[in-house]
Amino acid sequence: MPTSYDVRLLQKKEIAEGTMEFTLEKPKGFEYRAGQYGDLVLPPSTGLDDSNNKHGFSFVSAPFEDTLRMATRMRDSLYKRAAAKVPEGAMVQLLALWGDFTLQKNEAVSAVFITGGIGITPVRSIIAQATHDKTNHKITLIYANRTPALAAYTDELERFAAENKNFTFVPVYTSTQGHVNTDLIKRHVPDVAAPRYYLSGPEGMVKAMRSLLIEIGADEDNIKTEEFEGY
Repeated sequence: MPTSYDVRLLQKKEIAEGTMEFTLEKPKGFEYRAGQYGDLVLPPSTGLDDSNNKHGFSFVSAPFEDTLRMATRMRDSLYKRAAAKVPEGAMVQLLALWGDFTLQKNEAVSAVFITGGIGITPVRSIIAQATHDKTNHKITLIYANRTPALAAYTDELERFAAENKNFTFVPVYTSTQGHVNTDLIKRHVPDVAAPRYYLSGPEGMVKAMRSLLIEIGADEDNIKTEEFEGY
């Protein structure tokens, strides 16, 4: 069962075109693994009720950091419209903890993340924590967006790549470079059968990448997915 925490909304800010980040107080003693998520419950002042006041978001923040951050594409839904209006300083409820989209323990196996759009949120957490912990995981991130303006956290990811010799960041902008395909994957992943794969992003993209990886020789048992539904 999840635990309920009352936390303060510290900050809201736009971090990419149409993408909002929410920074929350971190409850005392709150522990999680990079890649996990919680439900953000909006206050009654928004006019929402138990049927529509709650949504699950991956933590963008890493466990070593002293606040909790979540981010979302701001679609035109009741929840998203209400979330945009909650003032900084308001109390919200956090229900946690969920999820197993977490980095494998075995540092001898390389990890390849193929991510689209807002699917970057758990991945930023995982890479930040691995960089902080100086783990020996060899990590490659292929991060696809239509344009640079839509891509969140690229500055931070570039910084992690500069700090962490084991981390390679591959941004892909589909409006000019085309979609992630066999050639691109093989260019950055020489031995396709070897790594553990982590796919996160819109459902269609995740399913397509999973099929493509299996087709080109990845081990189906070594593919972990996190699908971000439209809402």
